[in-house]
Amino acid sequence: MASAVLRKELECSICLKLYTDPVTLRCGHNFCRICIDQVLNRQDEAEDYSCPECRAEFHERPALIKNITLCNIVKNFLSAHRDDALIFCTYCVDSPVPAAKSCLRCEASLCNKHLRVHSKGPEHVLTDPSTSLENRKCSVHKKILEYYCTEDEACICVSCCLIGKHRGHKLESLNEASEKKKKTLKNVLQKIITKRKETEERVQSLKKRKRKAQDKACGEANRVNALYTDMRRGLDDLEKKKQLDKLEKRVLSKISKQDKQASLSLSDVIQKLEIEKDELSRKMKDIEELCNMTDPLTVLQEPDTGDLCDPEEEAVNVTFYVQDPADILLDIHTAARNIVISDDRKTATWVDKKQNPPETAERFQYNQVMSSEVFHSGRHYWDAEIGGSGLWSIGMCYPSIDRTGCESRIGVNVKSWCLHGGQWLNNQYSVRYNCNAIYLPHQISSDKVRVYLDYDAGQMSFYELCDPIKHIYTFIATFTEPLHAVLGVYNGYIKVLGGSKGKSQTGEDSS
Repeated sequence: MASAVLRKELECSICLKLYTDPVTLRCGHNFCRICIDQVLNRQDEAEDYSCPECRAEFHERPALIKNITLCNIVKNFLSAHRDDALIFCTYCVDSPVPAAKSCLRCEASLCNKHLRVHSKGPEHVLTDPSTSLENRKCSVHKKILEYYCTEDEACICVSCCLIGKHRGHKLESLNEASEKKKKTLKNVLQKIITKRKETEERVQSLKKRKRKAQDKACGEANRVNALYTDMRRGLDDLEKKKQLDKLEKRVLSKISKQDKQASLSLSDVIQKLEIEKDELSRKMKDIEELCNMTDPLTVLQEPDTGDLCDPEEEAVNVTFYVQDPADILLDIHTAARNIVISDDRKTATWVDKKQNPPETAERFQYNQVMSSEVFHSGRHYWDAEIGGSGLWSIGMCYPSIDRTGCESRIGVNVKSWCLHGGQWLNNQYSVRYNCNAIYLPHQISSDKVRVYLDYDAGQMSFYELCDPIKHIYTFIATFTEPLHAVLGVYNGYIKVLGGSKGKSQTGEDSS
């Protein structure tokens, strides 16, 4: 009775199961991290956060604090109740006795006493105690599973080999197939370990950047305060003092707002990375347990785990909140000699005959041009329209990018990121960074794309401007220099359409 009461206390009120990675809200209520994250994600749109238990309201998305004490209590509870899962001897009816083995033929479990008198015939296959003996037999022929069909990736019986649908297929023993699967899983495990380490490093880097941004904002606020204090010193005119006070409050408010936006953006990315890190840890644990199993059939029947899928490939509905206007103007001094810039500095057009502009150190050797505008913080987006039948690249780069040589091309160095495509590539599109190309599984049907930058969070995303807007890919990076928009075009043109300040670009303006 006491055990049942304790179990009830250890259940999450959302999923009604034992806590998994329990976290606590400021109001004191506990939930599984995944459960409360899903609730808060649904509340994000309304920006109206509350505890699902007591309805306590929060002005901002509440921080989730890991409850280590509760986590340990759950672990101890599970450890203390492992005996509940013991398998008992089928023939000991007077009092339950733990089973030592299970017989597949008899579909019974036996203690050591009954095991001594059990048949020793080869048809009586003994395994570790199990309650799911039917899973070890063929569902068609009701015979013991002894082989593994590599073509159909299935465990089969001898009748499946001789007269069933697997006849003539390549077969392996269960032990051989199990060892091969374990070897593959160990390779996946190493990739997950590496990815988890990279994720942890990314989290620490973002936390450091968040602290630096907060310190910078605090320093700016102190300097503003000192400046206005000095300006007010010696002033006798009360009206002028009031004007200075209002101006100071306005400047401090802007600094505070920018700091808050940057902090929230970084906190959001950190939280997502923490969740990803926990998921990777779970996968690591599952694979390690599978690799340590001695029963080959259990290993082979266990579904694959540890898949490193890329959630960024999914189409998503996106809202773009922009700190500053991204009114892109192209820098004619950086344009290659066969790139003509329009009078409004919005369109870059490739021409067959090279022009003779003045030689500058900033000018690209190849068919590229970058923007005059530079982005060193905040969130920004800009759109571009693509025309022509050649090749094109759209992205962002550091001002220190090489201007000559093969490494000056965007996407083939560590100083630029781009989306690349064109009709000359049979409409095959890819995203590129440091000579690494990730080819997209689908074509881009629209002639308009969007580049979205969250500098402080270290994210650069590409979107296809169709209805609805489709996400293409997101780069995650730690930006070390300011960024310029950059275009590459061959046998065609690219027109920059610009951006808009403080709007939510989903079809409607958002205040």
